[in-house]
Amino acid sequence: MPETVSPIPTEQTCWLPRQSKSPRAARQELRDFLLPLPSGEVLLPIGELLVSELVTNAIQHARAPRDRLIFVRYHLAPDDTLRIEVHDANSKEPTLHPASASAETGRGLLLVQELATQWGCCPRKGGIGKFVWCHISSPAEHAA
Repeated sequence: MPETVSPIPTEQTCWLPRQSKSPRAARQELRDFLLPLPSGEVLLPIGELLVSELVTNAIQHARAPRDRLIFVRYHLAPDDTLRIEVHDANSKEPTLHPASASAETGRGLLLVQELATQWGCCPRKGGIGKFVWCHISSPAEHAA
């Protein structure tokens, strides 16, 4: 009888509480998702940084009740582009602000803009909240 090979999943999702430990949990979920994939190790460093920034923004800046969860979605396209989505219950879109040289915070979206091949923000279906997304390609493709 032929052996059945399970397909490698190309998508993973998780729900996270709005608390300071959630960026670390999002990074772990990303590692669990990417490392079994052929291109995963290449995408992981930038992916971990950007998912940390997006989840941190959802925790710190989303004006929503504390009990609202953050939904995170990872998807790897056939061309090895990683899409990260972070959904929260606040409809206000994030804005990119210049950070002063002495500021210790405020550079998260700047990092997303500089390191992602694309990024944006969309309203969630159903009218509650938004999701911020970014695409990450392998460093060789990003430099091209």
